[in-house]
Amino acid sequence: MPELPEVETVKRTLTPYLINKRIARVKIYHPGVITIPDPDTFSNLITEKIIKSLGRRGKYIIFHLSEGYCLIGHLRMTGQLTLTSPDAPLLPHTHVVFTLDNDSQLRWVDTRRFGRLYLVKEEELSTTAGLKKLGPEPLDPAFKVKDLANICSGRKKPIKQVLLDQTLIAGIGNIYADEMLFLAGVDPRRAASSLTLEEIKRLYEAMKTSLEQGIKNNGTSIRDYVDGSGKRGSNQDFLKVYGRANKPCLFCGEPLLRIKIGGRSTHFCSHCQK
Repeated sequence: MPELPEVETVKRTLTPYLINKRIARVKIYHPGVITIPDPDTFSNLITEKIIKSLGRRGKYIIFHLSEGYCLIGHLRMTGQLTLTSPDAPLLPHTHVVFTLDNDSQLRWVDTRRFGRLYLVKEEELSTTAGLKKLGPEPLDPAFKVKDLANICSGRKKPIKQVLLDQTLIAGIGNIYADEMLFLAGVDPRRAASSLTLEEIKRLYEAMKTSLEQGIKNNGTSIRDYVDGSGKRGSNQDFLKVYGRANKPCLFCGEPLLRIKIGGRSTHFCSHCQK
């Protein structure tokens, strides 16, 4: 599933080509991906809108349009949002195509059809399902060590589950949670409330490091993820624990473990992570 670094990369790679472009027409091949409003109203409302800017909130990409509208996209597990020429072959599982006034096309592709699109007024952003309950952005300068400490305080759930809870911290998924816990030297099974202040400080720094590295490397492409130009990221080449079960730890050489925590696969080193 695209996480914060992947969605941020899609936003950054699309932005230079979309600003001030007009959506000339839209073709919906699979209406089920449109959540708000109904597909016909969606098509009518979004046509002729101008893309003013792109933003991101957690794992959501947000297109700020003219006349006070916002197009919100959540890629879920297998979604792709790419800018292509109109004569590029239509990939299987292409569900929505936005044709711009320069004839380039923004295509929504999603093999498993879990991704969703919403079109709402700007003032409705904070009350839109999914967005309204998101926690703070982990890369926001306003997010401090004390905020992470408050999140962990009193919570008996494993720290891995706490990191994945989008209502507590927005944008972190399975890959980066495993990576930041490894960098911090924290066992993912530990209760969040058991972390000392020193461990929370290490986790805070590891959180910044792992997410910023993911953005620098244009995201992690393990299966479906590509950026806004259709290119794969390279962060998978720098992962230290995720997807490396039974391989030697890069720090101590012990075999890495893979277990389930809260139903999610979790990769870690039992020797380095205390």
